[in-house]
Amino acid sequence: MAVVYKLLRFYLSFIAIFFLGRVALFILYFQDIQDTDQSYWLSFIYGLRMDTISANILLVIPLVLLTLTPKLFRAFVNIFLKYYFVFVMAFLIYIEIATFPFIAQYDVRPNYLFVEYLEYPQEVFSMIVADYKLQLVMAFAMIGGFIYLYLKNFKENLDQVYRIHFFKRALLFVPLLLILFIGVRSSFGHRGANVSDAMYSSNRMLNEITKNSIHSIGYAIYVNAKHEGKSISKQYGEMDLDQAISRVEKLLNIQSENKKLPLNRFEKTHFETQKPKNIVLFIQESMGYQFVEAVGGEKGITPYLNQLSKEGILFKEFYSNGTRSIRGLAGLVAGNFSVPGKGVLKRNKSQKDFFTIAKLLKPHGYHTSFIYGGESRFDNMKSWFSGNGFDEIIDQPKFENPQFVGTWGVCDEEVVIRANEEYKKLYAEDKKFASVIFSTSNHAPFDFPDGKIELVKGVEKKSVKNAIKYADYAIGKFIELAKKEEYYKDTIFVIAADHNVRVYGKNMIPVEMFQVPGLILGGGVEAQEYRDLATQPDVLATSLDLIGIDATYPIMGHSIFSEKKKALSFMQFNDFYALRIENKVALLRPGKDPITFEYKDKVLHKIESDKELEQNTLAMIITLDHMYNQKLYR
Repeated sequence: MAVVYKLLRFYLSFIAIFFLGRVALFILYFQDIQDTDQSYWLSFIYGLRMDTISANILLVIPLVLLTLTPKLFRAFVNIFLKYYFVFVMAFLIYIEIATFPFIAQYDVRPNYLFVEYLEYPQEVFSMIVADYKLQLVMAFAMIGGFIYLYLKNFKENLDQVYRIHFFKRALLFVPLLLILFIGVRSSFGHRGANVSDAMYSSNRMLNEITKNSIHSIGYAIYVNAKHEGKSISKQYGEMDLDQAISRVEKLLNIQSENKKLPLNRFEKTHFETQKPKNIVLFIQESMGYQFVEAVGGEKGITPYLNQLSKEGILFKEFYSNGTRSIRGLAGLVAGNFSVPGKGVLKRNKSQKDFFTIAKLLKPHGYHTSFIYGGESRFDNMKSWFSGNGFDEIIDQPKFENPQFVGTWGVCDEEVVIRANEEYKKLYAEDKKFASVIFSTSNHAPFDFPDGKIELVKGVEKKSVKNAIKYADYAIGKFIELAKKEEYYKDTIFVIAADHNVRVYGKNMIPVEMFQVPGLILGGGVEAQEYRDLATQPDVLATSLDLIGIDATYPIMGHSIFSEKKKALSFMQFNDFYALRIENKVALLRPGKDPITFEYKDKVLHKIESDKELEQNTLAMIITLDHMYNQKLYR
């Protein structure tokens, strides 16, 4: 049958592109997948299922045209399908090529981030040109070559199709559409196949190879749109809301004083004073623990932070909320764990009336600011900070004649110099201040000024290690400047990372790569090492305790000086959520049963299911989603 033959040719062409991309990934990452609990060859079987879903969706338009158009439109259909096919094939080739640098950066197939970052073409395009020149050239060469050869040799002829009477072709539409529908659904169960059906192994990279990139992107967009503002239970499981909130309050050891506002309670300071201190949160972009000797990382990369660690509270086991800056900012500025879906910085219901350190301290007479060397519109930071209590935003346009501007903005040294001047001025005016500084230098393509650091031996100048060493230099510069000023003795300084530089590894959720450096120092802070598990909300609660105010807030952590402090962390990795208590970790994935692991020697070992821990993980997801949707985090 001519119609079936044409569709089959299209299908096999799409499958061939997906197959070649999977083979290349399989070879490239074979070392990471060879020791796994399942046969790695099954990746091609399960992968074909994912590929078929995408291919069949792309076949719907050709099916409609080949079966439901009269012979009169033969010429139009021929031209349309010619360019439809060349466009789709070129796009699929591009996506497959783009998969390689995306996995190199994020250790996952392209997902919602792939589309989300298109909102910032200037920053993203500059980064791509600077960091992926070879890949760009190869991609355009391959796509251009394919388009040229295809158009030159295109000899598609629809005569055989249109020799079939229109009514006979129309009768084929329903059964062929049903076949495509079955392929898209890829399941005869009550629920169609989705990206979770590619996750057949405990080896995360093997699961990523099994996925299909275009399907992964499309499914992430679909899930984000479908579940925005709706119940999350369809993805992770059902639980009575009151039970979920009760579990979370017990888990976090929080007794809410207002039943309408979960987690909101009064906390009395352990450091009473007549003159509350200022607070500065210096948040480091992508600084992982593995680069900081003071917390068990490599020597020689962060000499200033290592030295400063002896002067304050050093968090030896400090973990981030997630793998994106917006998750870390929410954790350190609002004490909020990662809400399912988009981060709260980018979601509509949290653009105002959402708890932040600025909202808390404004009634106490604090001037609040956000200081950032880049464009604060990136990741919607400007809207979120200004809408949630921050008096002033100082970003790249407000730096006059900066000496060095990289891809992501003004260099860290100039940012801390500007911050120091702002704090001097406020202190001279007898104004208390609370400020958030966000660094920019440690971000691909790793731009920083020459002559500031001694480059790390054995690596390229524009590398993550040198970028972190420069960020460390700026930390040292900032504290050096602050110590010369009167405001230092009256200020609590927090130096903490938003997330690790790159979260990767074989584990389904790479717990080790959530560990980041955290330090609190300043006037009156006694040096100590805190060795229990701590999170970004814990650090915020501790810093607020140290400035000496009694406060009512919904922060999802406790001061380390409180007996209520619990040794746990809650981690978000793409659409996976993990709750860790001591060294036991429960993992929830969309559409899959929960799994429990023991975290030992930086490796997750699957153990017998801990139902209570798994239920608490689900309770966290449901409660966080509910508090966001009902605007209760305030």
